[in-house]
Amino acid sequence: MKDLFQVIKTIRLSEKATLLTEANNSYVFKVDRRANKLEIKEAIERIFGKKVDSVNTCNYAGKKKRERRADFGRTAHWKKAIVKLKEGESIDLV
Repeated sequence: MKDLFQVIKTIRLSEKATLLTEANNSYVFKVDRRANKLEIKEAIERIFGKKVDSVNTCNYAGKKKRERRADFGRTAHWKKAIVKLKEGESIDLV
């Protein structure tokens, strides 16, 4: 991964992500499936200018989708990164 903006796709704003932000100072991002933890850490530090404490990643398989036929399609596979920032750091989302 060369481009920082290809590593980080979007931020995930859900109830669980909000609770993680309030409790652990962790933020949830949707990232490129080929990105590793070091690339994600570097991208967050350079894009937002914050210090990262740790990065956890999860791979998700796309769900099967079927519409009134025997054959089915599938939504895209994706990867989620939970990034914990150092004490005193925060990202303004709004």
